[in-house]
Amino acid sequence: MDYKKHFQNLIRTLKDEGRYRSFLPIRRQSGVLPLAYNAVTQRDVTVWCSNDYLGMSRHKVVTDAMKQAIDTCGAGAGGTRNIAGTSTYIVELEETLADLHKKDTALVFSSGYVANQTALATLAELMPGVIIFSDAHNHASMIQGLRLGRCEKRIFRHNDVEHLEELLRAAPHNVPKIVAFESLYSMDGDTSPIAEIVAVAKRYGALTYLDEVHAVGLYGPHGGGISEQRGLTEQIDLINGTLGKAYGCVGGYIAGDAEIIDAIRSYGSGFIFTTALPPHIAAGATASVNHLKTSNSEREQHQRVAALTKKPLSDAGLNIMDHGTHIVPLIIGDAALCKKKTDLLLKDWDIYVQPINYPTVPRGTERFRLTPSPYHTREDIEKLATALNAILADLNAQQKAA
Repeated sequence: MDYKKHFQNLIRTLKDEGRYRSFLPIRRQSGVLPLAYNAVTQRDVTVWCSNDYLGMSRHKVVTDAMKQAIDTCGAGAGGTRNIAGTSTYIVELEETLADLHKKDTALVFSSGYVANQTALATLAELMPGVIIFSDAHNHASMIQGLRLGRCEKRIFRHNDVEHLEELLRAAPHNVPKIVAFESLYSMDGDTSPIAEIVAVAKRYGALTYLDEVHAVGLYGPHGGGISEQRGLTEQIDLINGTLGKAYGCVGGYIAGDAEIIDAIRSYGSGFIFTTALPPHIAAGATASVNHLKTSNSEREQHQRVAALTKKPLSDAGLNIMDHGTHIVPLIIGDAALCKKKTDLLLKDWDIYVQPINYPTVPRGTERFRLTPSPYHTREDIEKLATALNAILADLNAQQKAA
């Protein structure tokens, strides 16, 4: 086999389809978010695609906690928690997260992806005969967890409670079951009918596993996510979250009953064999979670800016999806065109948006995924609307004609 040619052909296929991902070297600037320095053009760009939703990565309470922990402990974790010891900073973080979600305990991982993958795969391995019922739009990390767990799975249509119940009803009543779904789906910005899903799951004796990754810190009176916002936190068996989005740090976690979490901690290879979060990361995350438990100003400003961003785009007739959340998808519908338009935004307007193409979204639904932050100004929004109208005028006309 000509290995080099094989991989060249794979990359050529991505480029031919317009799906090849090019990375832009940027340097985010803490004091002037949402600006970042573009190392290619040596100019500042306005970032409209960051998951640092609230700008907590630069908040003084977070950076001060991290600096203090570095001065105390140094930079690294020293190894896995099983071998090198568990940092007191991680213990405090897990206690904070358990309290946030009103659960017995929490377990921290190196990322939300690893938390989902490890938790679901381990549960599948530890529950003989388990069937996992998974929403059709679930994140890749959840899908990978099901694959690694090698268990039976049933895929229910996105947010379709009737279909979920149909699948649960058809399953053997005496086997363990898990219903896995998300609270807020990051590509469309829609939310799930949590109460209805939980009710159906309980009716058929299934555990509920809820991914709150794009909602923690952002929704609910204490930032506990959509489940907290709707008063449903205590009805969920296991909650997955991230420290790398609204909380502005890095890492992921699960929270739930002590016995289940302890089993995942004891059997999950994705936890056992991975270097722990460094103490300063844990310290910063704890500070961020605690701050957003009591401060609503960031969340309120975030929602105001999101609404302000949507209005001129909607008024201009651009094909945005609005499900009432902070995520603003703008449908383009073609991979190559999506890449071309984001390149124009960057080149002509110094606006940075990454194209979202297959396999992240289905073919034909390629899009921009705009993520307003509390730091985007009215001037930023006006410039974005003007730029989008300019570069999408031809596409908008075609869509209206169709």
